[in-house]
Amino acid sequence: MGTAERQEAPESGVKTAGSTAPLRREARLHDIPAGSDKRNGRGAAREEPYQPLWVEEPARRRRLPDPVRNSAVRAVLIIAVTLLQAMVAFLCTLAGSWLAFPMVLSSVASTVVATWAALDVWVTRQVWNQRHGVVSTPSSTARALRRERRKARRQARVAERTQERIRRQGGTGRLSHS
Repeated sequence: MGTAERQEAPESGVKTAGSTAPLRREARLHDIPAGSDKRNGRGAAREEPYQPLWVEEPARRRRLPDPVRNSAVRAVLIIAVTLLQAMVAFLCTLAGSWLAFPMVLSSVASTVVATWAALDVWVTRQVWNQRHGVVSTPSSTARALRRERRKARRQARVAERTQERIRRQGGTGRLSHS
């Protein structure tokens, strides 16, 4: 029996051949036949605790809205192309190539477009915040003050209606006419 065939039994510390140790979790998950180890072809390995590849963590910041993210991606691509053009223009100038002048002109135009794209991200973000921004919810004190004002207005309207009713009746219902 070679060393590759030996295995440690989980219960005892004794080396055995053809141990009946339980299959690893991923072997059971992926329908791998019993008695085969994926790594080196030997029998089933010791039971290893299942550990996920990564742990989900809550995002620290919320995701950008779609229109803002689209304009940001567009701006990054345009800025990358602009930097590439500027680098090519610089290298063409150093090399003394005929392509240097057209590349410098296109780099200047591309810089204007890149500036516009960066401003587009800012404007799109501002517009999105204005249209879909945070809906402010009034605090409990503001709500209570508003409730008190409504109650006072309601009482004033009721008092005004009763005074109007008394005036329309022309004083009837009074106990004395003096």
